[in-house]
Amino acid sequence: MALRERLRFPLARALFCAAILLAGVTLAPGTGSAAPTPGDEGGSPMLRDVLESTGRGYVEAKNLVARSKQRQERLAAELRMIEQRITDLGPEAARIAANAYRIGRLAPVAVLVSSGSPDIYLRRAETLDQLAIRDNSRLHELSLAHARATQAKAAIDAELAEEQKQFQIMMKRRQEAERAFALVGGRTTGGWVSATSPVARPAPRGRDGSWPRQSCSQNDPTTSGCITPRMLHALQEAQRVGFTRYVACFRPSGPYEHPKGRACDFSMQQRGFGGDATGADKIYGNNLAAFLVRNADQLGILYVIWYRQVWFPATGWKSYSGANGDPSSDHTNHVHLSML
Repeated sequence: MALRERLRFPLARALFCAAILLAGVTLAPGTGSAAPTPGDEGGSPMLRDVLESTGRGYVEAKNLVARSKQRQERLAAELRMIEQRITDLGPEAARIAANAYRIGRLAPVAVLVSSGSPDIYLRRAETLDQLAIRDNSRLHELSLAHARATQAKAAIDAELAEEQKQFQIMMKRRQEAERAFALVGGRTTGGWVSATSPVARPAPRGRDGSWPRQSCSQNDPTTSGCITPRMLHALQEAQRVGFTRYVACFRPSGPYEHPKGRACDFSMQQRGFGGDATGADKIYGNNLAAFLVRNADQLGILYVIWYRQVWFPATGWKSYSGANGDPSSDHTNHVHLSML
């Protein structure tokens, strides 16, 4: 298939652009972004077009798998209770059946006929009626329990099918991300992960446990613009645990999620953005990246970029080449955070 034909497909076009720009190929005048200024990260179609949609799809499928597992646990617990009730009712149901077989339908009539007086007749009739109501109630309860058990088993089967479906979606999104990174020579790295990083307080989710889309509705404390409630929460959590150096979030234009209020750049400097972070400044960035990755599920993080590496929920840490080769584009002077 010719290259022009292959580029008819949206994903193919996005991956092709990613390969060109992230490999550092110079584009013709007017087709690329201007050289970034401090705090401006340059253009990266891979993260903007491929990883955003792929990352959201992966996280949404992952959440659906988790919710399906939770529903399965609840259904399994309900099924155990139902089956225990069936076990408890079994002996009584057997006794009722045995009595019905042994005495037949005429025995109660004989008891009433042999009554010596109207009062005895009424008492015996009332007793027989109560026994019949009790027996019918137990048998009805047993029948309902069997029906509920059948329904619970069917619901568990449906949840297992849903879990498998969403798991397949996760694997597809992971493969798409791996292909995108492969086009630009990305390789898996150890990145920055630490089990001793502080634990963030979880961001609010939807009632179903999902991450609903949010608008740029909160005042951005780092600029005169706006950010989403989820972005504000992540920023406040990072600052709460000690990452208090210079931060810039909203930008009216440019790449990534900044214009949508879903991204922040955490500088390694107290004021503004400088050159490549080294020494204690780089350790600060390493610790911040590790904190964000550890709390990605808690905060609703889409991806993290730091020092020529990208953390993506579907793939973990991957190396990448910056769009322009400067500290801002290579993210060697700041940690970039994008939110769902």
